[in-house]
Amino acid sequence: MKKLLIVVDYQKDFVDGSAGFLKAKKLEDGIFEKINKYLKEGQKVLCTLDTHGEEYLETREGKKFNIVHCIKNTEGHKLYGKLSTLKKEDIFFLEKKAFGISPESLCEIKKDFGNIDVIEIVGIVTNMCVISNAIMFQNAYVNSEIIIDASLCASFDEEMHNKALDILEGIHFNVINR
Repeated sequence: MKKLLIVVDYQKDFVDGSAGFLKAKKLEDGIFEKINKYLKEGQKVLCTLDTHGEEYLETREGKKFNIVHCIKNTEGHKLYGKLSTLKKEDIFFLEKKAFGISPESLCEIKKDFGNIDVIEIVGIVTNMCVISNAIMFQNAYVNSEIIIDASLCASFDEEMHNKALDILEGIHFNVINR
């Protein structure tokens, strides 16, 4: 059985940086353990990296979410905590310029990874980047089981976090550990 773990945007700026929030810090050990479990099983792990330029506040997203964050080549763009110790040759990294990965990047993933039986998604921010990436993968992998581990997802807005999980359940994601 081929499995893929997607870790969405577990970066310094979202944990203890400019867009950081307390609940994000509490995910570190669980996400790190899950990554190591997948690697020990010989499965694939993909980490998305929210990636912006200096002109972020001039973008559509920046005008609505006006917190400068995850600027490429800054400390805030790097993976947070224990995740920063992961070997680059073991993990796939994907920079993205919006909430979800681009269709072009998704086509490359499908080409490189082939069929995947189970996709599991963890990370932050549930109601922005997690939900956006989940839907992108759902549309590309129509026969894969897609799991959202709610215990390893978080948002700075708990109400929106829960609403996003409700929506994900409503469109047939397997939301676990809620």
